[in-house]
Amino acid sequence: QVQLEESGGGLVQAGGSLRLSCAASGRTFSSYAMGWFRQAPGKERGLVAGISYSGGRTHYADSVKGRFTISRDNTKNTVYLQMNSLKPEDTAVYYCAAAPYYRSPPDERTYQYWGQGTQVTVSS
Repeated sequence: QVQLEESGGGLVQAGGSLRLSCAASGRTFSSYAMGWFRQAPGKERGLVAGISYSGGRTHYADSVKGRFTISRDNTKNTVYLQMNSLKPEDTAVYYCAAAPYYRSPPDERTYQYWGQGTQVTVSS
């Protein structure tokens, strides 16, 4: 079993940057594909970015391509989401999740473990 805890959310002005972190418990972090998802008020949760076990493969939602970067450090059991050029429409609760295998594009149904989420608010 994997436990996930996100951090790094907050309030930022449009055009600013934030880096989210997701720390995972357990010794098998490197055997899980990881993903970041988000849910805005009144909307369904959706994929932001996914990353394979070693970090060699990544996938991004069209809305964040060129602005967000997902990465992972398997020595620290942590996955990151660097968010640049933030827009008000990026406002959401951001969740990290772990899946036993990687798909491209990532399939939310394969993610078995979820964090509690961290709020990101972008003001205009």
